[in-house]
Amino acid sequence: MNTPTAPPAMHPNAGSLPRWRLLFPLVFGLFLGLAFLKFGNPVVLDANIPAPRSATSLLHDAWPVHWADWLLLPLAAIGGLSMFAVRPRWPAGRALWTLPLLWLMWQIVAASRTADVTFTILAIAQFLGCVACYFIGVFFLNHRAALHVLLIGVLAGFALCLARAINQKFEFPLTRQMMISGQHSHWTNLPPAFVLQMRRDGAIIRTNGVEVANPVLLKKLGEGRVMGTLVYPNALAGGILLLWPLSLVLACARKLRPAIRAMALAITVALGASGLLWSGSKAGWLIALAIGGLGLLRLQWPAKLKLAAIAAAIVIGLAVFAVRFHHYFALGATSLAARFDYWRAALQITTSHPWLGCGPGSFECLYSHLKAPDWEMARLVHNDYLEQFSDSGIPGGLFYCAWVLLALAAAARRVWKKADALPFAIFIGALAWFVQGVLEFSLYVPALAWTAFTFLGALLALPVLPNSLDNEISNR
Repeated sequence: MNTPTAPPAMHPNAGSLPRWRLLFPLVFGLFLGLAFLKFGNPVVLDANIPAPRSATSLLHDAWPVHWADWLLLPLAAIGGLSMFAVRPRWPAGRALWTLPLLWLMWQIVAASRTADVTFTILAIAQFLGCVACYFIGVFFLNHRAALHVLLIGVLAGFALCLARAINQKFEFPLTRQMMISGQHSHWTNLPPAFVLQMRRDGAIIRTNGVEVANPVLLKKLGEGRVMGTLVYPNALAGGILLLWPLSLVLACARKLRPAIRAMALAITVALGASGLLWSGSKAGWLIALAIGGLGLLRLQWPAKLKLAAIAAAIVIGLAVFAVRFHHYFALGATSLAARFDYWRAALQITTSHPWLGCGPGSFECLYSHLKAPDWEMARLVHNDYLEQFSDSGIPGGLFYCAWVLLALAAAARRVWKKADALPFAIFIGALAWFVQGVLEFSLYVPALAWTAFTFLGALLALPVLPNSLDNEISNR
């Protein structure tokens, strides 16, 4: 008597998507990739970014941040209308769609008592984008094919950002030397058009009637830290934390020929590691070590070998950290001390305005009166979570923290015990980015925040391969 066999496991996305269903993820992915190249500044700096005046400027320079809102608006509208045809189902608990809406509504309520209307309008537009991207991730990236199509644009923009960062490593010392040489020759050794552009960019300033190289810029160029197409080096580190794990998994795809796979993996490792190291981000390096340890825990190795690999990675990583940043700690870790002053002011604002805060995006207005005399001015708190409490009161902070924590917890439950590498890589990248938010203001940078919330939404809807099916596919 023949024993009946179980039917073969089916891939959760076994059915193919119609081509029209792939068009929106493709366009939206190209938009997120463009954001990495053009919208890498925080929204509060919008007034400081001039509109491009020529084709060359349009191609090479950053664009005003509010342009991102006008590009996202039609995409979100098209996505919302197409949902009637797709008829998606919400894949997670009700709190994960009510909390972002409550947070967004409270931002609008807090705007009624803002200290600066302009900053608040920019901040609320940014938050609308975060919520829109979150729901786009939930409703349109619930299929592997849609995710793969979206990643075409995202990873292309990320790769160009990293390439720009590596170019800066060699370009900055030459630029610094040219500025010093130009100052000594009273700018007569440089082309007049180039000198005029340097004046417009603030690289040349006038002091006591004499034009000199901007000392702040000279100092930054001398530090050698790179930022790619983003606002500053720590933002680049945030982008690497978010997208590097995903890039590594895709570079290891078994569909690639061994030689191509080895080359793709080597390039991905080199670009990500170089960008992270040359960004000079201390927190970014330590967070990368932590998520690297999480990745090693997933390997199907003997326990002793796995622990040895994790220990070796930690020792080597900390050794590189100590060598790379010993000058920073020898000088007293001034940037960390400055952050403590920002955080102190944020807590003071929260205490004074517990319900509505000082208004979304308007931390700068109150910090100018609260900062210690020795610290430089800051537009943002350098802590996304404390910023929510100070800008929109305790309710706004609680809504945001609850949303992020519950969404990450739900995503962890879906991917942690599965052998499916792709959603796990997206998860640890998103986790690393949200952890970095304790020290940074990435929530206010469209390129980073909108990509992160798109992936956070996708993690709640993207089907995860069962272990047995994943092993079967890996062995083919």
